[in-house]
Amino acid sequence: MTPPTLNRRQSRLVDRLAMEKYGLSGLVLMENAGRGTTDRLCQEGIAGPVVICCGRGNNAGDGFVIARHLELRGHAARVLLWADPSELAGDAAANFAILQKTGVPIEVLADDRDGSRLAGHLAGAAWIVDALLGTGARGDPRPPLDAVIDRLNASGVPILAVDLPSGLDCDTGEPARHTIRAAVTCTFVAAKPGFFAPGAEQYTGRLHVLDIGAPRKLLVEVLNAGE
Repeated sequence: MTPPTLNRRQSRLVDRLAMEKYGLSGLVLMENAGRGTTDRLCQEGIAGPVVICCGRGNNAGDGFVIARHLELRGHAARVLLWADPSELAGDAAANFAILQKTGVPIEVLADDRDGSRLAGHLAGAAWIVDALLGTGARGDPRPPLDAVIDRLNASGVPILAVDLPSGLDCDTGEPARHTIRAAVTCTFVAAKPGFFAPGAEQYTGRLHVLDIGAPRKLLVEVLNAGE
């Protein structure tokens, strides 16, 4: 039997109601998401550096939290950012500011068109964390992320996707031409309907649904409200 799922609109609604109705801050939800993902990654086993690849949205904010918690646990972590830091906003910007004070290496690669710098950062990595695009993304990833995704897939390094593999439509399960092929996907609150589309498992890999602190009552409320 297919487990309960949250589509794109419902996922946003859960986040909004958790903050507006239940008083949970976005920073708390993001902290729980990042820490839970770090727990899962540690359970998978980390035998070397972890490279966290971030875009500019809240998915990147989760990546910043993951980097901080990996460093807390003694793992070598490095953040690669495909955005101007000034473009970050809200909770993602807040977590970037925190991360900057921790000493975790951060490299801005928005101008790395030929991929040469990316290749150097991936050498010897044990894991890649895909925090490039979140559930709000639709269609083909735009440059330079299209080429970045292809290079990450070709690296041979196992990838853990945060919430969903970048390039995969969370509602339909339709992959873009450039879609992350993850070994593990850590999604939040509930699975997304697209994860159960035929062939989607080749992109999601092993799926884990993580709690981020949104009350069960809220999840039931959103699910019962329907589409």
